[in-house]
Amino acid sequence: MDINAYLIVAGILFSIGGLGVLIRKNLIVVFMSLELMFNAANLGFVAVSGYLNLISGDIFVIFVMVVAAAEAAIALGIAIAFYREKGTINIDKANELKW
Repeated sequence: MDINAYLIVAGILFSIGGLGVLIRKNLIVVFMSLELMFNAANLGFVAVSGYLNLISGDIFVIFVMVVAAAEAAIALGIAIAFYREKGTINIDKANELKW
C-alpha cells in the first residue's frame, strides 16, 4: 500500500478521536478517544518510518505507547475518584468539584 493511504487513515482516526473528545460527555469515552488519537499518531509515525527506512519513528512509537499506558492508568484513577465523589462519570458535573 502507498504511504498516502496510511496517512489518510491516520488522519481520519485522529479526527474521529478529536470529535470524541469534544462532543462526548462520558469521561471513559473521552479517554478512549484520546487513546484513539494516540494510536492514529502512532500509525502516522510507523508509516513514515517505514517509507523512509528509518528506525527513529518506531522508537518514538514505543515512547508514545508508554505515555499512553501511563495516561490510561492515571485516567482510570481519576475516573474512579470522580465516580466516588459525584456518583457519575458525566463531565458536566466536573465544574461542581470543590477546590
